[in-house]
Amino acid sequence: MNAFPTTTTTGTTATAGPVPSLTSVFVRLKLSLLRNGLRQSSGRTAAYIVSIVLGALFAAALLLSFVLMRGSADADSIAILITGALALSWTVMPLFIPSGDETLDPSRLVMLPLRPRPLVRALLVASLVGIGPVLTFVLVLGAALSVAHGAAGTVVAVLAVPLVTVTCVALSRAVAAANVRLLTSRKGRDLALLSGLIIAVGMQVVNFAAQRLGQAGGLESLEPATAVVGWLPPAAAIGAVDSASQGDYVVAAVRLLLTAATLAGLGYWWQRSLVRLMVEPDGSTIGAASDASVRAKSDRTGLLGRILPDGRTGAVMERSLRYLWRDPKTKAGAVTSLALGLIVPLVNALQGTGSIYWACFASGMLGMLMYNQFGQDTSAFWMVAQTISTTADAYAELRARTLALLMVTLPYAVFVTVLTVAVLGEWSRLPDAVGLALALLGAMLATGSVASATFPYSIPQDSGYKNVAPGQGALAWISILGGMLTAPLLCAPLIGGTIYLHLSDQESLLWLLLPAGTLYGALLVWAGLKVAAPRTARRLPEILAAVSKG
Repeated sequence: MNAFPTTTTTGTTATAGPVPSLTSVFVRLKLSLLRNGLRQSSGRTAAYIVSIVLGALFAAALLLSFVLMRGSADADSIAILITGALALSWTVMPLFIPSGDETLDPSRLVMLPLRPRPLVRALLVASLVGIGPVLTFVLVLGAALSVAHGAAGTVVAVLAVPLVTVTCVALSRAVAAANVRLLTSRKGRDLALLSGLIIAVGMQVVNFAAQRLGQAGGLESLEPATAVVGWLPPAAAIGAVDSASQGDYVVAAVRLLLTAATLAGLGYWWQRSLVRLMVEPDGSTIGAASDASVRAKSDRTGLLGRILPDGRTGAVMERSLRYLWRDPKTKAGAVTSLALGLIVPLVNALQGTGSIYWACFASGMLGMLMYNQFGQDTSAFWMVAQTISTTADAYAELRARTLALLMVTLPYAVFVTVLTVAVLGEWSRLPDAVGLALALLGAMLATGSVASATFPYSIPQDSGYKNVAPGQGALAWISILGGMLTAPLLCAPLIGGTIYLHLSDQESLLWLLLPAGTLYGALLVWAGLKVAAPRTARRLPEILAAVSKG
């Protein structure tokens, strides 16, 4: 870019430095946000490094699997369908899982004098900086390697791999930009609950299809689906690699051009969405203020006021329950957990191949609601922090939050277990199934309370675009995955006892797991609160800084 001459106060002419491009500014902003987020604590840095290592291992395993698949008769079906599934996940998952940052949220740029076309280009390049796009690139590279043969296939693969990666990212950001106002409004974010249920049902459809595929006798039955998905961008680009390898150059060119045209169309759609976002008024919340006075009355004397205890415990429980009911993101997480916790065991039971122990899946999903308890308060957590000065205060706060969750999760976990047993008709196994489910629920609540104090992260409320603040994505994943791996280990004594009773033909004693699981789950909850309370009181300033980031 040309430099602009300027005149100094002494009358001499000076030359200003070159103006940096918008794309480089956004890339540096993305890197700065990431770097500054990691500098806040050594724990966050360690969590990010661990996520990079795990992601690298996962990518290496996928790449090796694709390479080993070269020459297989079903390599094209697997490569094309996996690429299609990857594109679908890029379309929907960034709206519901922790991701995003300020450089990718167009609502933060409405006051800046930026032109849409350069802005789209800058946002797209900045979006490519991160673990997700790198993993996508490696997976697509493996898919291309598995079907690329000969010089023509290699040339098309060189074009297809970056094209598919960029198209996936552009698809994700275009969809998010088109829906950002819907997701940032109160009613719009409530509608996201329906999407969560669709995803939950969709996962079970995929599970059911996979089981039917195994019964059908092999991957040959995937050919009709491959024929369709192979013409849908961006999976069509991988289909182009396969076509070029087989000598169908015209088909390869058409598929490649179809993907390129889709990328251009996504860019145009994204640009139009940005124009509407920046120049058109937002009337999505008109009328909310007039309705607020009608709704702004205390329900403390209602049902909650009658059943909850007095004092701090009752107040905290009521606040937590109201979060579950009123806060859009908290509600979305709760509804998704409730739906998945019921659908997964029930579908497996209805197929006749399930086990009663699938009911424990509900305990796992519901226990995840305990994670990041302070993050759901966002910047308002400073008001809670004013009431915590000792370990006893922290213990009372965490205990009340746990009791509020138990009011929902405990009866629901028992309900799912009874329903699963009823579908399978194995009523004699009900006691040990309920015992294991309650033990796992207690383990999840225990690890969740410790994770809330150890790995707090912010849940931004100013954008439905993301569920965690910049630089904290790895922290969120480490918190959740760490708890999901630790909780089953904590339940190892009961799991081992169940296996022993089955192997030793002492199934008549399995009923002992009901009281044992109940008491063991309660003991785990108590122990988790005892560990988390002093940690919460000691790390209160760090927790406040972390959850207020968004």
